[in-house]
Amino acid sequence: MALTKKEPRSKFYELLQAQVHNEFNASQQYIALAVWFDNEDLPQLAKHFYKQSVEERNHAMALVQYMLDTDHHVEIPGTGEVRNEFSGVVDLIELALAQEKEVAADIQTLAKAARAEEDFMAEQFVQWFLAEQVEEISQMTTLLNVVKRANGNLFDIEAHLHRESVGDSAPSANMPPVAGGAL
Repeated sequence: MALTKKEPRSKFYELLQAQVHNEFNASQQYIALAVWFDNEDLPQLAKHFYKQSVEERNHAMALVQYMLDTDHHVEIPGTGEVRNEFSGVVDLIELALAQEKEVAADIQTLAKAARAEEDFMAEQFVQWFLAEQVEEISQMTTLLNVVKRANGNLFDIEAHLHRESVGDSAPSANMPPVAGGAL
């Protein structure tokens, strides 16, 4: 028996489904950044963005798990366009920061929809993602500042990432469950 799409879907669940796409697309974009850094023999920057890619994938799969847990139909989308051409390191980090700010705005829209629909479970679920975006924007802003202060000395950036272990923390214990398990 084939499962069919459950109707009607609330605005929150429509936005949540769209956010699955956004998170997978962010994951793919971070892979493109990581590969660019790998090609430039910048292993710490590459490692950082490979990890960011996995984190975004885990976020998408947490959204999927929530929809499964709340008995909503899930569609796994393709991803959008991924940028692969960059003029330099500042360009890449600025793209990453802009991407994190866009995701934060999307998560805020999700939170507003949950609240407007008086879906208190959904509102509670989204809270972790709101806090996560504060951390992501802060880390990417710091990295952009370090890159700009390095004034072209890529070894200073590499040393900073190695020394500070930016983004190397384990997933938070209160992260929502991830479909298939977190990577």
